[in-house]
This record gives sequence, C-alpha cells and structure tokens, in this order.
Amino acid sequence: MIELFEGEDMFTGPPVDDELINQAEERLGYRLPSSYLDVLRQMNGGVLRRRRFPTSFPTSWAEDHFEVRSLIGIGGDHGIDSVGGHGSWDMISEWEYPDVGVVIFDMPSGGHDAVMLDYREYDTDGEPTVVYVDEDRVPRRIARDFAEFLSRLVETG
Repeated sequence: MIELFEGEDMFTGPPVDDELINQAEERLGYRLPSSYLDVLRQMNGGVLRRRRFPTSFPTSWAEDHFEVRSLIGIGGDHGIDSVGGHGSWDMISEWEYPDVGVVIFDMPSGGHDAVMLDYREYDTDGEPTVVYVDEDRVPRRIARDFAEFLSRLVETG
C-alpha cells in the first residue's frame, strides 16, 4: 500500500472511533463513506503525499489538473463537522459552494475551489460520488467514489 500521508498533522483530528463517527454524521446529516472512514481510522486527516488530480478539463489551477493539500478529518477544531469557521458547512456558506454534500479537502487555493462528497448521486455501493467545484461553482463529477478519487491522485511536480 502506498503511504497516503506525509506525516504532518495539519487538519489531523482525534483518534477515530464509532462515537466520533456517529457524532460527525449526526452533525453533518450524512452517512460518511466507508472508504473515507477507513482512511481516517489510519490517520484522522492530514497532508497528503500525492496531491495532484489529473482532469480532462481546464481548471482555475491548471489546464489539466488541480491540487489538494490536506484531507480533512472529523472531530476536533478543524474536522469537516466542526463549527466556528473550519467545518464543511462553514466553507459552503463562506465560499458559496453548491449545497450538494460535504467539503473533504483543504485546497491550496484558499477556498476558490473545492472537492466535495456529492450526495445527489451514489455509486453502486451506495457511496456518494466526488465532485470538483471551481470558481464557477458548478460541481463536476470526477470520481465514482472516495476510493477512486484517492487512487487517481498523483505526485506533484
């Protein structure tokens, strides 16, 4: 298995257990994908080693890709379920992202674009699809599910 995280603890939350998952899902109003939770059980968010996601369309970032910085975990002050400016709902409100689901990555653009779990569509396993939201705020489907998204990330540079 490829090591997912660099080791830096930016956006890393407390250890994940069933109680933390239940609290996050209750606050968010969504069932979190099992592939996302499997990763969080290893490390509850953090800076990724592979951060570039190739696209077939131009983005505000580049002609053929965008980059993510950190996977956002659950719980704590910076989890996707946190309140007070750092959680998914706060980012959706502040940056006027479409209300389609949950923001799951910190982006180098500082809010101009986002990667979200899209709960309007589900894959065959009942997990939400993954969309990229650029400055035009149009969600573009980029992966069948969270696991596929992670598998398509490549090294930067």
